[in-house]
Amino acid sequence: MKNRGFIIHLLCLAGFLSCICAGAQQTESYCVPVKTLKESELAFQAGEKMTFTMHYEFGAIDSDVGSAQVELDTVRFNGKKVFRCVATGKTTRFFDFFFKVREDFRSWFTVDGLRPMKFSRNTHEGKYHATNLYLYDWNADEPHIAADLYSTKNGQRSECLPLTKCTFDLPALFYFARNIDWDNIEPGVKYPMTFAIDDDVYNVYFIMYGRETLKVKGLGTVNTVRFAAKLLEGEVFKGDDDMRIWISDDDNRIPVYVEAPILVGLATGRLVGYEGLKHPFTALIKK
Repeated sequence: MKNRGFIIHLLCLAGFLSCICAGAQQTESYCVPVKTLKESELAFQAGEKMTFTMHYEFGAIDSDVGSAQVELDTVRFNGKKVFRCVATGKTTRFFDFFFKVREDFRSWFTVDGLRPMKFSRNTHEGKYHATNLYLYDWNADEPHIAADLYSTKNGQRSECLPLTKCTFDLPALFYFARNIDWDNIEPGVKYPMTFAIDDDVYNVYFIMYGRETLKVKGLGTVNTVRFAAKLLEGEVFKGDDDMRIWISDDDNRIPVYVEAPILVGLATGRLVGYEGLKHPFTALIKK
């Protein structure tokens, strides 16, 4: 997987780990068992905002290198009320001199059912630039994603990507995951799932390891559920190691810490700020 928008990609992968771990128990309506996907009973609400700090370690380097924000609101799409997620990431001013990153991922999905409707991505990583625009055609004889794509490597192109009830863009999957019934998750078992980015649909697998109390710098001590994910090999991730993710063990189901071995060094992300949570942050037991 090449240059997929590293900062946002890392966080969004983290957000849907709990979704994947129940993936082998499919239902008629959804690819994984969920408590409910009615707007009034979701784990989140419009107005929610989370802020993350990205950290990098390699040799003598041990420093915060960037930040990311994930915000949710509601808008009108084709005359209907939908959720819109805006996820942005950037390197700090100092690290801009070495490798400047600017990322903007946006996803529109239904308020009931969380079905993806539209996705856009605008990524600048050094001299590399990529854009995605997806429109989900659920009403076609063969549902598909109409994708308009651009990258500095491949230029402008259009693709038709396969679409099933188990296929999401990363931000939509981030929110879908937070409504999974964890009681059905079987620890230590690998479960697959798919997501679309650029011109392809990718398969990954995830494992739940159990509950753990974790101290997160700048946030506090948090009760979490720990997962691991098999990473996709490419220009950033090694592909032979697992990404590790700690998710708040409460009704919010938010990622509080992410750790991923990359080709050179170790990248981590930690939650440092939040507002507009739908439920009390009871997993945070000490600030």
